[in-house]
Amino acid sequence: MKYKVTLNGRTYEVEVEAGKAMLVDEYEAYAPAPAAPAPAAAPAAPAAAPAAAPAAAAVTAAGETVAAPMPGTVLRVEVAQGQAVKEGQLLVVLEAMKMENEILAPKDGTVAQIVAQKGSTVETGSPLVVLA
Repeated sequence: MKYKVTLNGRTYEVEVEAGKAMLVDEYEAYAPAPAAPAPAAAPAAPAAAPAAAPAAAAVTAAGETVAAPMPGTVLRVEVAQGQAVKEGQLLVVLEAMKMENEILAPKDGTVAQIVAQKGSTVETGSPLVVLA
């Protein structure tokens, strides 16, 4: 079987047969050229900037931010704002790679802010909950 593997900008064509691998070809990988923006898109860009501002300013409460350890989708938020939580208590259930992952409180505290909503998609490091 032949496979193409891209690693660090280089593409390798590898043939694997009966447990042995042999390099068939090696060449530079090129990313597709970005499409030129349409002239009508320029006025739309300033309108998009204010929409991005709430996402950047989503964490407004002071305290310890509990962040997503992996990219995924928020299935459930198990706490409410103002609720007292104990260390190890379930805060959020995050689905990643078809697995439900429980995000637990790292310390005792009070939920100062819930940043992530049910159904939202988060990236690694995205804030989920702020504890005071």
